[in-house]
Amino acid sequence: MSVYKILAGSIREYRKESLEAPLFVSLEVVMECVIPFAVARLVNQIRAAGTSLGGAEGQGIPLSLNLGTLAQDGALLVVMACLSLAFGILAGNACSTASCGFAKNLRSDLFRAVQAFSFENIDRFSTASLVTRLTTDVSNVQNAYMMIIRTAIRGPLMLVFSFIMAYIMGGPIALIFLLAAPVLGGGLYAVARRAMPTFKRLFRKYDRLNASIQEDIHGIRVVKAFVREDFERERFNAAAEELCADFTRAERILALNNPLMQFCLYAVMLFVLYYGTWTVVTSRGLDLDVGQISSLLTYGVQILGSLMRLSMVFVMITMARESAVRIAEVLTERSTLISPPDGLRTVRDGSVSFEGVSFRYGTDGRMALKDATLHIRSGEMVGILGGTGSAKSTLVQLIPRLYDVTEGVVRVGGQDVRTYDLTALRNQVAVVLQKNELFSGTLRENLRWGKADATDEELDEVCRLACADEFIRRMPEGYGTRIEQNGTNLSGGQKQRICLARALLKRPRVLILDDATSAVDTRTDARIRSALRQSLPDTTKIIIAQRILSVQDADRIIVMEGGTINATGTHEELLRTCEIYQEICGSQGGTAPPAE
Repeated sequence: MSVYKILAGSIREYRKESLEAPLFVSLEVVMECVIPFAVARLVNQIRAAGTSLGGAEGQGIPLSLNLGTLAQDGALLVVMACLSLAFGILAGNACSTASCGFAKNLRSDLFRAVQAFSFENIDRFSTASLVTRLTTDVSNVQNAYMMIIRTAIRGPLMLVFSFIMAYIMGGPIALIFLLAAPVLGGGLYAVARRAMPTFKRLFRKYDRLNASIQEDIHGIRVVKAFVREDFERERFNAAAEELCADFTRAERILALNNPLMQFCLYAVMLFVLYYGTWTVVTSRGLDLDVGQISSLLTYGVQILGSLMRLSMVFVMITMARESAVRIAEVLTERSTLISPPDGLRTVRDGSVSFEGVSFRYGTDGRMALKDATLHIRSGEMVGILGGTGSAKSTLVQLIPRLYDVTEGVVRVGGQDVRTYDLTALRNQVAVVLQKNELFSGTLRENLRWGKADATDEELDEVCRLACADEFIRRMPEGYGTRIEQNGTNLSGGQKQRICLARALLKRPRVLILDDATSAVDTRTDARIRSALRQSLPDTTKIIIAQRILSVQDADRIIVMEGGTINATGTHEELLRTCEIYQEICGSQGGTAPPAE
């Protein structure tokens, strides 16, 4: 129930329609249950009228009187049918509005929750799984909700009202309808017990299939470059076949539902026809007449039809239950990074300090970063070098609090980063990540991620600092140029410079470039560093790079190895004292110190 309570919070402004749908359904059911009663009355009147008109002289009923009565009852039937239709239409409209609105709110709530997640939260779910929950799982829950507020209300009401009317019309013969319920209930319970474990496995396989699709599309250039289309196609087909086999197994189990319903329906109909006909003939219509038989058959169809609809609801809820649990998992997940109450909103300066900092990813027992102690002055330009896996990116991601330290303290502007409001901190610590992400839209729209109300003059300034102005001027539409998803119509160096310009629009206290100029030629790289030093003297600049040339003019260079800070110093100092730096410099054609 806690899962459904969590999901019910997304109904919000559609509560009115969610209540109206069951109300109109109830009125529709009342009309549908009264109509067979009126039809039975008409049948009996016609039969009685025919008998009277064919009887002894003087005992017949005037034909005009019978026609007038029939006309009145017929008009009443038309009114009830129209009311039933009107209530059905109103119920359908309310149900559609409520279910679609609920799904819209649910997707918005899920997306909002994901946006608040830290990197650690997203790693825990995986991107593919989150996409599945936002699409397939929400659709399953939407369909189930639509059936709950309409069919699940209509079924029990129709069942109860039809049985009451059947008992009024047929007496004890109506008890046969009750005998079908245990048979059907036991069958549905057995079906559910077998189907639920299969559905749990299915959604996990959905996640893996989506992850495979996402990976393949993202790396499509590599796939084509290595001519691996056939391999990827076979891998996808194997995953799809496995999913299809599991789905078929689950659907076969659920398909037992329909023949069970049909068996109950026809068994009851046969009994009503046989026993009812026998009663009419033997009692000469005194215990049961033709009109009652016709109404009993109609009520029987309604009762078992409502049971069939309930079985459909049962199937849908069975499928949607696992989806509801998966959605609730995301909605109840709390970000591992939250802003403290009354967090600091002002960053005094760009000084950065690491005091005995260690960090591990998730539940991994190995420390990715170990006992790092470092002090960077405000306005200083610092370079970071090291091999793959030396924790360079890990170190800088702790500054804007993309992750929280496992041990120790990271300070920005003299304050522990955990005391800042997250938005205020990240607005003052701009990060150009190793992986450049651009979004579909114009160049201007992408740049304004750094500052929503930036003028074209401000765009010109940051693009000049990032050396992006030279290629933007050559574009026919300038800042209005359309950028494809992830910037596929731009070169790697162009994307890097646009991402840098976007970060500069924030006018940050701390600017972190995580290998952000690796695709830029050395001449342009030098121009960018010079522009940053001259134009942003008070901004702390931290540059992670693979090339010695990108950091050799920094105020200090930090050399990392195996998750620790190996050495710190200027280019000249490290050439004399640090073997790792000497090896890097020598491998890149730099000048190593003379042998002693």
